[in-house]
This record gives sequence, C-alpha cells and structure tokens, in this order.
Amino acid sequence: MTDRAGIIVVDDEINIRNALVTVLSKQGYDVRGVGSGEEALEELTRCGAELVITDLKMPGVGGIEFIRRLKAAWPETEVVVMTAYGSIDTAVEAMRSGAYDYLTKPIDRERFPLVVTKALERRALANENKQLRDRLETRVRYDQMVGESEPMQRVYSLVEMVADSGVTVLLTGESGTGKELVARAIHHKSARADGPFVTLNCGALPENLFESELFGYEKGAFTGATTTKVGRFELADNGTLLLDEIGELSLKSQVDFLRVLETKEFRRLGGTKVIKVDARIVAATNRNLEEAVKQGDFREDLYYRLNVVPIRLPPLRERGEDIPLLAERFLREFSAQHHRDLKEISRDVMRLMRLYAWPGNIRQLRNLMERLVITVKEPAIQPEHLPEEIQASQEHARTMVVTLGTSLNDIEREAIRRTLAEVVNHREKAAKLLGISLRALQYKIKEYGIRE
Repeated sequence: MTDRAGIIVVDDEINIRNALVTVLSKQGYDVRGVGSGEEALEELTRCGAELVITDLKMPGVGGIEFIRRLKAAWPETEVVVMTAYGSIDTAVEAMRSGAYDYLTKPIDRERFPLVVTKALERRALANENKQLRDRLETRVRYDQMVGESEPMQRVYSLVEMVADSGVTVLLTGESGTGKELVARAIHHKSARADGPFVTLNCGALPENLFESELFGYEKGAFTGATTTKVGRFELADNGTLLLDEIGELSLKSQVDFLRVLETKEFRRLGGTKVIKVDARIVAATNRNLEEAVKQGDFREDLYYRLNVVPIRLPPLRERGEDIPLLAERFLREFSAQHHRDLKEISRDVMRLMRLYAWPGNIRQLRNLMERLVITVKEPAIQPEHLPEEIQASQEHARTMVVTLGTSLNDIEREAIRRTLAEVVNHREKAAKLLGISLRALQYKIKEYGIRE
C-alpha cells in the first residue's frame, strides 16, 4: 500500500488486542490498540482512522454508546464489532447504530482479513464518491454543463470568446453530446442573457411548416389561420435563436432562411409589414455539412454564413475522464427526482463505463443512470446491474475505432486514456502495454491533460 490505512483496535483484553494489532500490522496497516471507548475517541480526535474494530463489552462507555458517539463525530469511519457467539442480537443492534459488520469471538482467522478488507474498500469507495461530489459542485459550469477534460476545456474557452461577440455560431457533434446546453451557455454568458432563448427543431418540421414556424403568419393567411401567430425568429428579438438540426432543412427553406440571416428582416406569411429583428443565431447539427455541400444537399453560401465560429462537441468516448462526474451528477438528479436513497457507484462499474464507447453519448449515460436509480435496490451499483453491452465493454477495451480525419494527437490521447482505464491507472503497466517508457507516458499524460 502506498498510503497505509489507519485502524484502531478497541478491546480491554490486552492479549486479544495485541494479537489483532500484530496480525493487521503484518498486513501493512497502520494499527493502534486501545483499551476503552474513551481512549478510542481520544485517538480518533488526535489522528483519525479509516476503520475501528471494537469489542462491545468494555468498562466505561459501552460498545453501543461508543459506536453512536463515533458515528456522530466521524460518520465516514467504518466500524466492525466483536462479540461473543451468544450475543448476536447485540451485534445486530450495533449495526443499526452504524457498524458495518461484526465478528464473533473467538475470531475466525480466515474471515477476519476479509471483513477488514471489505470495510476498508467501503470506506475508500465512500471517500471517492464524496470527492466526486465535491468536484462536481465546482465543475458544473455554463448552465449545467459538466466536465473538466481537455476537450471540454476547449469548448469552455470558445464559449467565453464568442459569448459577447454576437457572431453566428455553428455547433457540431454527434447526437446526445449536449449542443443545446452549449447554446444556452453562450446565451446566458452574453449581453443578451436577459432576453429570450428560443429553439426551433428544423428536423421535426415538414417543409411547408418551416416558414410559418420561423416567421409566423397573419390572420387569414391560409385556411385555418384564424389568428395571427408570431414566429420563432420574432420571439427571439434581443435574444438568441437556436436552430437545431439545421442540416435537415430543405433547399427551399435554406434559401428562405439565408435571406433573413443576411438582412435580419422578414414578413409574416400573408403580411406586408417588414419586421426587423435583432436575434443572435446559433445553429446545431449532427451532420457533416461540408460533405452535404459537396453532395448538393446543403447550400454553400448558407454554410459559410453559419460557420463563422464553429464549436465541435466531443463525443463521450473522447472525454472518458468526465464520465464519473456526469454519472454522479445524474445519479443525484434522479435520486432526488424519484425520492430514492443516493447510491454509490462501485469502482468496477466506473471502470466499465469508462471503457464503453457510448454511441448515444451523454443522453445514453443519463438514461442509464435514471434506470439504475429505479431498478437497483442495493446501496452500491455493481457490474451485474449494468446492461450486457456495457458489461462486455472490457472484452473490446483493446479495440479502437478511428474516424477518418482524426488527428494523430487525438488518436494518441485516446489510446493512452483507454489503456490507463484498462489497467486502473497503473502507469507502469500502461507504459508497458503502450511500448513506451514510464517517463514518456508521464510526459504525455501531462501534455494531453489526461485526468486519472
């Protein structure tokens, strides 16, 4: 062990106490032995401990009262109680008071180290989850965006730079990567933050409805137009208009929109009055618009008007170090929403989730965490609770799919990240698998900003 776990053994029988201290010391733990609950509380106040192993029958403060005081002051410290074989009811009462497990005297030499290991693993897992929650409090940025990976730092930087400029922004990225959140972040960090944020999903509208949704219509403009309707573009005046799935627009709709994008003027359907609007345009797409231009499916002039400042949203597989933060965030959100106890995520689960490719990106992870909150009854989420495709991700961990055009730096960074995840951040093993020196690996980790 690099950092030796601190254990306090509490027993007024000196022979038992010394024997347990000796056994645990040989296993590499930092062990201190005391003869009473009062001494143990003093020792905890002085230097703390990850685990307390205590007898229940002691002079002075009784075992149950000792546990209650301990858990009140140091709730994160795990407790294992020792009791005589005929006093199991007392051990159960101790567990209700906060003890993790119990051992019967005489101590079973085979079970003893297993109980100690599991108690310390539980303590470590709780500590890791607390650290995740603490990091999460400081890492939720820009209107609920979560992430501290290097790809997300680039996104944050671009959001900062463009927010107040008023230029048109084109958000690209796979479905489920959070493009609307980025659009909202740009809006909320701009001078238009007090204005409206309006969205229009271009992919959900047939061609004949796009114009009326975007520009609105006057009463009597067509059969069924019994009232005047204000369009999304007008509603976004002095604010931001997000045109989602812009790549799905028909060529005719592209022409209509291009004209308005250039002049910021339009007429409602059936109207004669020219309406001028000051709306910031943010467009989003999961299509490759450059390729669509080459194929004649998207107008080149509109593409260049939209692509003033492009921001690419990285897929979740490129920002694996953000998965623990995102998972914790969604776990807390859905636990509160469904009134369930907050569960912990085991190390093995986190490892499998970091190895998985997440074709549905953040949306898929969010849906999974809601499912786990509802279906898992145990206090910690384990690998068997995960869908089969995620459980099987370890079998495919050494396979990387590289998209044509991906930079060599991005490929190298992803190879290092996945290798570290595979060996649970054991740098020496990772360096050996990658065929480079440990020093070179350490340099690359720092260069690419990889968080372990």
